[in-house]
Amino acid sequence: MFDTIKSLQLSLLHMGFIQLDARWQYDNVISPFSRLYLITAGEGWVFHNRQKFMLKPGHLYLIPRFTYSRYHCDQFLEQYYISFFDELREGLSIYDLKSMAYEVQAEPIDYTLMDRLLAQNPDRAITQSDPKIYDNRPEVLSFNQPQSNQSMSQFVETNGILLQLFSRFLGAENDQDQQRAKGFHQLASILQYIDSHLHDKLTVEKLAHNAHLNADYFSRLFLSIVGIRPMDYIINKRLERAQLLMMTSSMALKTVAESVGIPSIYYFSRLFKRRFGVPPGQYRETAWQM
Repeated sequence: MFDTIKSLQLSLLHMGFIQLDARWQYDNVISPFSRLYLITAGEGWVFHNRQKFMLKPGHLYLIPRFTYSRYHCDQFLEQYYISFFDELREGLSIYDLKSMAYEVQAEPIDYTLMDRLLAQNPDRAITQSDPKIYDNRPEVLSFNQPQSNQSMSQFVETNGILLQLFSRFLGAENDQDQQRAKGFHQLASILQYIDSHLHDKLTVEKLAHNAHLNADYFSRLFLSIVGIRPMDYIINKRLERAQLLMMTSSMALKTVAESVGIPSIYYFSRLFKRRFGVPPGQYRETAWQM
């Protein structure tokens, strides 16, 4: 697993320091990127991964991408915030391979790192406090490039700071992590194939054939490793890709649906609403509110 972890790339999207109040109340937020908070004063809470986390000063918090989450502040909350993309080779996710600690005690250097990251990226602040709006800005596709006013050395330092802060949540490797990573590596070529062929017709039989396995055995193996059935995994990936396309392009919804392998706009709308809580048309209207 260590060789795969070495391929981890984190790319900054937003970064800033903010004071929040009771208007910070949001529900049903599912973002295509992860968030990291360092709380400096006040209190609030976030809910994700079936758990409520009380936001306390002196602590770091991680919220994984594509996770249903809620945000709440009663009176006052002060924090550094970061939103970022993560990428591993072979189309894998760090959250699939490694159990994470979503709340950790901040170290003294973390405040310095946040200040340095903010100084290197002064124009990455969020202008909208509603995550349902700022999650959906067209610039998300430019996350992996230096800003026009940022030097290459600043870009590299930014990525280094991100990795250092993210490392706080990894913790020690355990037997469960090793078994999980071993399983995902067993399916790595299939997961990569799915990721690059979402627009094609994908069936369990076709995937099993590519893996040189019996279809029934392949389905059971996939379920035991990934936690969901192959076709459910494919639907999730198609909807996640569709969400990103809707954020970053003006493609017609029918074209978006077809490009992710769901030719029926009606079926696409039903699946999208089930996953993200709103129909795609309404989602896009919100996405372009600036």
